Amino acid sequence: MPKPNQLFNAYIFDLDGTVYLGDKLLPTAGETIARLRELGKRTVFLSNNPTRSRADYAHKLTRLGVETAVSDVINSSWVMAQFLQQKIPHARLFVVGEPSLCRELTAAGFILTENAHEVDAVIASFDRTFTYHKLQIAFDAIRNGARFFATNGDRYCPVPGGGQPDAAAMIAAIEACTNTRVEAIVGKPSRYMADAILNLLQLPPEQCLMIGDRLETDVKMGLEAGMATALTLTGATSEATLASSVIQPMFVIRQLQELIPDESGTASDHSL
Repeated sequence: MPKPNQLFNAYIFDLDGTVYLGDKLLPTAGETIARLRELGKRTVFLSNNPTRSRADYAHKLTRLGVETAVSDVINSSWVMAQFLQQKIPHARLFVVGEPSLCRELTAAGFILTENAHEVDAVIASFDRTFTYHKLQIAFDAIRNGARFFATNGDRYCPVPGGGQPDAAAMIAAIEACTNTRVEAIVGKPSRYMADAILNLLQLPPEQCLMIGDRLETDVKMGLEAGMATALTLTGATSEATLASSVIQPMFVIRQLQELIPDESGTASDHSL
């Protein structure tokens, strides 16, 4: 699988497993992003992880040496708030999720409730505080007619030394007991997330390169949106998994520095 041999106008970076792992930048991440910015390229950041706000992610990146504005970060909780404002504004929500998501939805004007008879929609998310009590409320609300949405469908979140069960586990529990499928998942690889990125960048998709460590989210979303895609082997995907997958990226890299082609003049520039 080739490495990029051209420059793009925008570089969209997944975070966990791509730019950093835990509280450390991955090798060459900082200098690569700095070099792309020197070259006049747009760099934005994308995460399915709803346990932190956009401001939290911007602060973390800046603290790690990658100065980042809040406006250059998109995550699934922010996309969920935008989605719900379009679909069911002023709805009453029950959230199977953590405080950051609850704050995002409250700030967007939604009322959160644990009264199953008042709930218009159940929102499932990555939730390290998941309990049977929460499952019972979601069960009662959906059986009472509430709609069912989720921030992201990741099976696990990579952390140093392994991973943590992610939103897919909460979704599966609710689906199993209610016999109801989640109506929409707004994070990667959904079109909702892709549209949010392209609206931010105001660029045609073919001028954008999506970089991430997961085939089923990062690469799939990029391909379906018409973006160029690069898989980095620094996170969730191994070479063996890549070889057996029906989802194939345009490029494969081992470190982010491989995003920058040879600057000898032989590379073609994709800028328009």
